[in-house]
Amino acid sequence: MKLTIIGSGPGGYETALKAAERGLEVTLISAGPLGGTCLNEGCIPTKALRRSAEVADLVADAAGYGIQATALGLDLAQIMARKEEIVTQLRGGIEFLLNKAKVSVLYGRASFVDSRTVRVSLNDGGETTVSSDAIFVATGSVSASLPIPGAELAVDSTAILSLQEIPRRLCVIGAGVIGLEFASIYRSFGSDVIVLEYCKEILPRFDTDLSKRLKQSLSKKGISIETSAAVQAIAKSPDGSLKVTYNKKDQPQEVEADKVLMAVGRRPALDSLNFADIGIETGRGVIVDENFQTNIPGIYAFGDIIGGYMLAHVATAQGLHALNHLTGQKDGIDFGIVPAAVFTSPEAATVGLSEDDCKERGIPVKCLKSNFRANGKALTMGETDGFIKVVVSEEDDKILGCHLFGPHASDLIHEMTALIARHTPLAEFRDIIHAHPTLSEALMA
Repeated sequence: MKLTIIGSGPGGYETALKAAERGLEVTLISAGPLGGTCLNEGCIPTKALRRSAEVADLVADAAGYGIQATALGLDLAQIMARKEEIVTQLRGGIEFLLNKAKVSVLYGRASFVDSRTVRVSLNDGGETTVSSDAIFVATGSVSASLPIPGAELAVDSTAILSLQEIPRRLCVIGAGVIGLEFASIYRSFGSDVIVLEYCKEILPRFDTDLSKRLKQSLSKKGISIETSAAVQAIAKSPDGSLKVTYNKKDQPQEVEADKVLMAVGRRPALDSLNFADIGIETGRGVIVDENFQTNIPGIYAFGDIIGGYMLAHVATAQGLHALNHLTGQKDGIDFGIVPAAVFTSPEAATVGLSEDDCKERGIPVKCLKSNFRANGKALTMGETDGFIKVVVSEEDDKILGCHLFGPHASDLIHEMTALIARHTPLAEFRDIIHAHPTLSEALMA
């Protein structure tokens, strides 16, 4: 069987490797560098910057660990160079694996000829066509922007990864995952940061208790956060700085900044292919069924291009499910149980149902909370800010959700993810021995 995969992000390249393992003849078409947005402009570079920011915080707080720190001097050029080294290394690893698996990689932009054929305008100027038994589309998403005057004066989440100087004042429009991560990073780098969010709380889709506590923590670190703020325009001042105007409680406000980050989410890259030409149905994203097949048999789509959870690990799981459907294999992937993390300082993470979700669905629950300030490992790390909230069904004692805010939340969430996926009652979880002293003990409280 021949398979063409358009898009080389985690959903695309990991599905290509799995398909090749199963004996399919795979062609992977990549418009840009291997790894897609996640590796080149998203997950990995931001985490590289986040680690540099963490080290900066540690040095700045060294006195609290009994260490006399020297003056902190940040070299943004070196920080960015380290980020690029990591990205290059991982990209080389993907290329090695694809070569080893004998996946044919074409660098260029694809367009549909018919339901089994695509034309590829190669980046080197040539052109070729590829025919196959099935086509997978995983072309991802692009940064969204507010339709306001001066929007072009803001940088997006890609451009801010390549700044040459640390802005003295940074205004972030949007308090979702992307906006808060960059706000946290650049605050650690020394920027004065203000975040403007249209909704009443930051991280609108997260548990309310988590959002409120994270807002308090970020505020204590010096990040100014204005919620219920409707941004109206961005304008350039005579001195070269930028002025952002917004309304709050029907009152006009403004803030001055040296850089403005537009972080109001991402949208499916529907203009990446000529979907309409062959009749593929689209809405806010490409429309697919439960197996990620479009209305045209043999053409599948997954990842950011279909909207919904725009997360790299979701795209990978969706690609696997699509491949399983194509090859007649079964799996037990539950797309209703998806862990998500925010790499601020401290981190936040969530999985399953929130307390608000349960109230809306009429599910009676009890919520159990513990604080990291009572955890021995957190005390030794000097990272006691945060809590864990576990949502448990009152009817059968099963764990329905978990919401963490604190050190290594992005790692701790996966224990709870496994328990929720296996429909584990709270009593059974409490019978599991945890090592001491560890952060995971806080889950047991």
